[in-house]
Amino acid sequence: MRAIDAFVNVNMGALGKPDFLVRVAEDYFKRAEQMFKNWEIPETLDLMDRIGVEKAIVTCVGDNLEDRVLDFARKHPDRFGLSVYLDPRQGMKAVRILDGLARNENLVLARVTPFMINLPPDDRVYYPIYAKCIELDLPVSVNTGIPGPPAPAKCQDPIYLDEVCLFFPELKLVMAHGADPWWNVAIRLMLKYANLHMMTSAYAPKYFPPELIQFMNTRGQDKIMFASDHPVLAMDRCLQEAQELKLRDGVIDKFLYANAQKLFFSRKSK
Repeated sequence: MRAIDAFVNVNMGALGKPDFLVRVAEDYFKRAEQMFKNWEIPETLDLMDRIGVEKAIVTCVGDNLEDRVLDFARKHPDRFGLSVYLDPRQGMKAVRILDGLARNENLVLARVTPFMINLPPDDRVYYPIYAKCIELDLPVSVNTGIPGPPAPAKCQDPIYLDEVCLFFPELKLVMAHGADPWWNVAIRLMLKYANLHMMTSAYAPKYFPPELIQFMNTRGQDKIMFASDHPVLAMDRCLQEAQELKLRDGVIDKFLYANAQKLFFSRKSK
């Protein structure tokens, strides 16, 4: 069975254990020792090969680019795509970082995280990034749902994406980290907007709510993508649990591979 992991962290050891991540590692995921480590290319590939993950998307930070992270996608572009976390409050600086990476690296995704800046994704500060992503034919992920860390939650209610989708109908948007507890709102929005999707990063498949499974099996077959947020949640654990989901014939391949392949790895060349 083939798979793409749309959210992998390879530089968490370089984060310096900020308090909010220590709290979530110890209290929420019970994985403090496993979370705070840097992953190297050989061991990451070994894990992927062992469990059948063909490709993964690794994340760099826009204003602190590390060659060791960029090297994953530079040295193995057939196995790794690059995503970049952007702070939209930086305005044109963030746009220029995005443009430079899109033109010079194997960039497949932009990321914004509302709880980090306590601004909902319909705030005007995000709009230059959205416009640039449309120009580059690049998807952008937006964290939704109540975050695990002790951080603002209201700004991650998926309803804030409603007006974004209305104003930017061409924008390819991906809700990251599920949408707990607003699953029904997220599902209703995905039914409403053709370019709105979801990845299940940081949400263990065995805890998927029944309404999400129902959506995946019916009108949402092309909308939901597998992601682990490894090593926050172990890639192998998430993939094993995903394979045990009660999904109809053909749906599991769309969830684990085909939807991500189409959205992230079939981008037009610029």
